[in-house]
Amino acid sequence: MNVTRRNILLGGAACAALPGLAFAQAGAEELWAAAFDHQLLPDPYGPTTLWGYGPASPGTEIRVAQGARVRRTLVNGLDQPTSIHWHGIRIDNAMDGVAGLTQGAVAPGERFDYDFTVPDAGTFWYHAHDRSFEQVGRGLYGALIVEEPEPLDIDRDEVLVLDDWLIDPDSGQLAASFGNMHDLSHAGQVGNLVTANGAHDLAMPVKRHERLRLRLINAANARVFQLQMSGLDSWIVALDGMPLPTPRPLSEALLLAPAQRADLIVDVTAEAGETAGLVSVERGEGFALASFPVTSEASATRRGAVAPLPPNTVARPDLAAATVLDLRMEGGAMGGLRGARLDGEMQSMNALVAENKFWAFNGAIGTMEGPPLAELSRGETVRLKIVNDTAFPHAMHLHGMHFREVTKDGQLGDLRDTTLLLRGETREVAFVADNPGDWLLHCHMLSHAVAGMTTRLRVG
Repeated sequence: MNVTRRNILLGGAACAALPGLAFAQAGAEELWAAAFDHQLLPDPYGPTTLWGYGPASPGTEIRVAQGARVRRTLVNGLDQPTSIHWHGIRIDNAMDGVAGLTQGAVAPGERFDYDFTVPDAGTFWYHAHDRSFEQVGRGLYGALIVEEPEPLDIDRDEVLVLDDWLIDPDSGQLAASFGNMHDLSHAGQVGNLVTANGAHDLAMPVKRHERLRLRLINAANARVFQLQMSGLDSWIVALDGMPLPTPRPLSEALLLAPAQRADLIVDVTAEAGETAGLVSVERGEGFALASFPVTSEASATRRGAVAPLPPNTVARPDLAAATVLDLRMEGGAMGGLRGARLDGEMQSMNALVAENKFWAFNGAIGTMEGPPLAELSRGETVRLKIVNDTAFPHAMHLHGMHFREVTKDGQLGDLRDTTLLLRGETREVAFVADNPGDWLLHCHMLSHAVAGMTTRLRVG
């Protein structure tokens, strides 16, 4: 495999004062959502206008201890309403940040106070949740890291936020095509510039035999990253913030769908003077998302076996006693959908296309106002069968709770909050509905969500 270099996001961002906006409540830190100019592309291009928290993209990293209280005030310096979703946090429903469902959208010039505790240690993130297909696509996201009570046997803890951008090559600006018909009805918006941590040619010097924790976050709108390691022995220790019972050697490519996270423990095996790397593979070609130049040797020998992370306390579903639900994904280009219900009325496909709706769950176009997929009692166990009857992959995300992927032999598998279904694939997930409220269930290919791939579960 030929590994090459590709231009990626240049780090740093200029912050401009935004006068006239309300101050945050006492004790809460502000998260300013605003546009800013950033030298995203190499010369001779000028700065590109992005949106970010700080403002920067990725936004200000939030790092707290497990069980800590998080208080942040969103200050909206944009020209459109917005909100913040705390992705993967098992949170009180009122703080989940879904505009139109758990809160009203925060108008330009206004603020909203978020106040919650973080029950689980792990790698999470926060991002805009109003017009997400555009706002996340313009850069409104950041890492939310919750640390374990005891330090790990590692030398460094590094966060890598992966993204892509769709750039107009003539202007050097983001393409003004958010929500276009092709993206809504096909694979979603896939960019032509891949980034990691807002850094151009991201390089992190390391030493041979160092042990690192790499926290990978896929913040892209629709791109599924296929990741490999070069010069690094790697073990997966957590997925979507939830520890694996046993570290899993990374022996083949890691698929990371939009919104998914993976925690890796890596040992540097490359020799001093060589360069290790996190490699993205597409169409048989590899390019480095992040490089790790090996400057010297940390020790003469490697560390011992990788220990598992301490588990988070999550109720274990009883499959034998579970309520069974079905969710069939339909529609999109090259799909067989001929019509679906919208706002309770059956509509032809032509009528749906006129409303920019292309996808359906169980024959219905998803809206915030529609009936829930199910009304569940608190503590009820659910076994949800998801069928991807479309021509495209979908990353299905459940708010407020984690689920277990059910293996093909009917066993409980990994804990996740986002599961990837390739075209034609079927997957079962199971969870205990122990968090009361209306919880969104949607495709995290964000153009798909706005075009119909949205429903919710109501937990009493």
